[in-house]
Amino acid sequence: MILEDFIIIDKTGLYCRYGNFYLDPKVPTQDAIISHAHGDHAIGGHLNVYCTEATSLFMRHRYRKNAAGTFHIHLYKQSFSLNGVNIFFVPAGHILGSAMVVMEYQGVCYLYTGDYKLQPDATCEPIEFVKADVLITETTFADPNTQHPDAEDEILKLNSTENNIMLGAYVLGKSQRLINLMTRYCPEKRILVHFSMVPFLKIYEQMGIELGEYEVYDRKVMKANLTNMVYLVPPMVYNSYFKAINVVRVFATGWKHLQKGNEIQLLVSDHADWNDILTTIEQIEPTEVWTNHGNGQSLKSHFQNRLNVKSLN
Repeated sequence: MILEDFIIIDKTGLYCRYGNFYLDPKVPTQDAIISHAHGDHAIGGHLNVYCTEATSLFMRHRYRKNAAGTFHIHLYKQSFSLNGVNIFFVPAGHILGSAMVVMEYQGVCYLYTGDYKLQPDATCEPIEFVKADVLITETTFADPNTQHPDAEDEILKLNSTENNIMLGAYVLGKSQRLINLMTRYCPEKRILVHFSMVPFLKIYEQMGIELGEYEVYDRKVMKANLTNMVYLVPPMVYNSYFKAINVVRVFATGWKHLQKGNEIQLLVSDHADWNDILTTIEQIEPTEVWTNHGNGQSLKSHFQNRLNVKSLN
């Protein structure tokens, strides 16, 4: 029997009262299962963190001594137990080390996706589907009008100009994917990266991911070469350089409202779009879908009278 209160949302985050642990909590807790290392899912200060190796490395870099009291590292599909709840991770396809969390309790299987994507990405493990009775899914882009274009087609847009490009991207996940895509599809481009990205790039390489060709930004190099340079910078730097001259401004994101004012619209997203969410539900075959991280109303309407969809938030 599905327990409707197996996962609830309180001020700390997603709480499993039966296992007495949190999923991606927003404040420090005793036992935290971390799906991936983005800052809106992984904070420092937990007593025990259960995650993949890559997630632990990213957290250790970002939070240093405050990363966690103890990291409990688990391979994908390696089961462990917390207070009677059997748990294992499967790849989520979002960024390196990202995991969907499978929780089995009293004969019922609950699957928490964290953030996930179905698009191919050479810089992280591809998503793997498992059957579950309850799918607890993010709904960041759960809108029938949202369909992400292929990243391979989008990256080719950068070949439309020989001018130097300032390319804004998140330091973890997005920037690594873009370096890999540009190396493969924009061979004329020379990629310079902001220094803050380098430790994350090195962790990817340490974990065996071949990113491609890049070098640390040097102002002299950029000034001496007026064509085919791409300077990859984090969002804060991108926004602070809004008056930068002699560069084409580009920001890589699936959010269309963040494309305003950019000279090239680079719609590269690391989240599932509407069709991907429907495919995920089709593959997992849940009896119920519980939504969070976005608005699940469109899903509720789509599956009316066919599948029980409820919002956790």
